[in-house]
Amino acid sequence: MHISPYEFGNIYNKDPLRDRKLLVNKREINKLVGLIKQKGYSLVPISMYFKGNFVKVELGIGRGKKLYDKRREIAKKDAELRMRRAKD
Repeated sequence: MHISPYEFGNIYNKDPLRDRKLLVNKREINKLVGLIKQKGYSLVPISMYFKGNFVKVELGIGRGKKLYDKRREIAKKDAELRMRRAKD
């Protein structure tokens, strides 16, 4: 993971591309891997923050939209665009 160096830091800033350890136990890793292997699921970082020397990452499991949901969204956007054009 790339974490940019602190802008106001000094020569002791860490390498932004160095390897970092994920502090999660084996049971949690297996649970996440099992969920990700299901079709349509992804592991998504929700938030990141610094706590002392550590960077804490809140992870979430996300599921993509179904095809019919995508079509509905496209039709909705298209209708809104037509209404805006008709108004002008």
